[in-house]
Amino acid sequence: MTISDATSGASIRYTLDGSTPTASSALYSAPLTISASTTVKAIGIKSGSTNSAVATASYTIGSTSASCPTQSDTPNFGSNVHIYDPSMSSATIQAQLDAQFAQQKDTQTAQFSNNRVAQLFKPGTYNVSDNVGFYTSVAGLGQNPDDVTINGDVTVDAFNASDAGNATQNFWRSAENLAINPSSGTDRWAVAQAAPFRRIDVHGGLALYPASYGYASGGYIADTKVSGQAASVSQQQWYTRDSNLGSWAGGVWNMVFSGVNGAPANTFPNPPETTLATTPVSRDVPYLYVDSAGKYRVFLPSLRTNASGPSWANGSTPGTSLPMSQFYVVKAGDTAATINTALSQGCNLFVTPGVYHLNQTLNVTKANTTILGIGYPTFIPDNGVNAMQVADVDGVRLKGLLFDAGTTNSAALLTVGPSGSTASHAANPTTIQDVFFRIGGQVAGKATTSLIVNSANTIIDHIWAWRADHGSGVGWTSNTADTGLIVNGANVLATGLFVEHYQKYEVVWNGQGGKTIFFQNEMPYDPPNQAAWANPNGQNGYAAYKVGANVTTHEAWGLGSYCYFNVNPAVNSYHAFEVPNTSGVKFHSALTVSLGGVGTITHVINDTGAVTASNTTPSNVVSYP
Repeated sequence: MTISDATSGASIRYTLDGSTPTASSALYSAPLTISASTTVKAIGIKSGSTNSAVATASYTIGSTSASCPTQSDTPNFGSNVHIYDPSMSSATIQAQLDAQFAQQKDTQTAQFSNNRVAQLFKPGTYNVSDNVGFYTSVAGLGQNPDDVTINGDVTVDAFNASDAGNATQNFWRSAENLAINPSSGTDRWAVAQAAPFRRIDVHGGLALYPASYGYASGGYIADTKVSGQAASVSQQQWYTRDSNLGSWAGGVWNMVFSGVNGAPANTFPNPPETTLATTPVSRDVPYLYVDSAGKYRVFLPSLRTNASGPSWANGSTPGTSLPMSQFYVVKAGDTAATINTALSQGCNLFVTPGVYHLNQTLNVTKANTTILGIGYPTFIPDNGVNAMQVADVDGVRLKGLLFDAGTTNSAALLTVGPSGSTASHAANPTTIQDVFFRIGGQVAGKATTSLIVNSANTIIDHIWAWRADHGSGVGWTSNTADTGLIVNGANVLATGLFVEHYQKYEVVWNGQGGKTIFFQNEMPYDPPNQAAWANPNGQNGYAAYKVGANVTTHEAWGLGSYCYFNVNPAVNSYHAFEVPNTSGVKFHSALTVSLGGVGTITHVINDTGAVTASNTTPSNVVSYP
């Protein structure tokens, strides 16, 4: 705890035994650690002035945590969650899937709509094909992927005429925890950002590009098995983690693999493939399933170190599970107050598809809290509050959430751990998975920083922090945001980091021992002129990824930063990556691209790397230093 006094030159005296402090009590000089139930009393003292009133704060610290009031094990998930059973006719299921897709399909009308959908399949076999539109989550309800089999396709493509054959706006959709027998032998998942493909067993091939062969701008695969060939073709960048592939084909700019059996060799930049044999630390996502008694549970996979291949490759994913009786189901009508009450009572959260306005910060204070969202539930902070704050505790799991900035500026959308957090969480870290941030696009949203990570050992596993470059409320002074991610905690790992279009440093990494495996970035499109976009060193622009000057250990693999300064093509960024020149800070496979030669980046990292070419050819740096 901290104590402060607004009077300049005052000293603070305090007691911890409940007695009234005097001028001879302990002098406050640094934050206090309270580890048992304690009453703290303090006064401010200044020569020539009357002592302040006594300030009192009582802390009750017990050996047992609050117990969540028992919830239903077969809850009502609300009207936006559609649950399918193999006893239903294929025609009935197909008609519902098609109707939901029709609502979520169109890029012009659905991309920034408030519609949210989850499609959940109970264990069994289904003869259907599922086209997946915006804000749609498709998931099996088995404990392992092959408990639910789709004889057909789970497809994302350049569906609309307005897409002009490319899939670069196929955001905010997901598939998870099922098996696919593709109708043609190959499933198609042509996506851009925020569209994870997790825990899938593809009995055949996987096409990550649109049928038109137009561009796509994804993407992310984890804990998946593809028996045939995974082909990226026109995909600009892709990250695959802890999976098995029959083979891989393709690579435009930046294809990265960690812990993937069947991955291509490490050949960056020609072909542009970066391969790590294992993933240093990983933990598969929490997920909903139905047990043999027909009750719902959430499975919590175990932590893995130096992993390769899917967690379920040898049978079942190791881990534990929780009954839904320990989850408060968030749905239409819930407010920040009702959600905070559930959290304070010790409940986990299962957040159903919807848009939730917050007039107060959601406070996650208890260790091992799981917050699991499906169907892209969206939290919007009102009146400038921060959307969510997580305490510096073990084992919090955040999965499947979208934070959308409100019209009044928030200092941060999500903060993990308070400033100055130092506790180690190596044995049980907080994980942030499939959590996405949006500044503008639907309204002129504003937030200074999207995500701040102060807790050590946090795993950031697939985020997309996006200051919108299209949609409503978009402009240099409209949807304002300085930074997508600030890391202050030690030994933080990012696997699948997408951060785009922020107005200053897009990623700032101050913590020691950090690691990033795959980074995708576009600089802001819209600096009006060079004077409006120059860093504190007086250089043109801001680096997309800045490692703090005091950092001595940091390592990163597979990083791409692109520019497209279409408001003023004369704008330049001096470099994309700014790091201390020390042997412990190492970068592998870094590149820059000027899209169509619209603007330039002079160097890749510090003063190293060639200026971007005008023909969309990458400037590559294989290793630095």
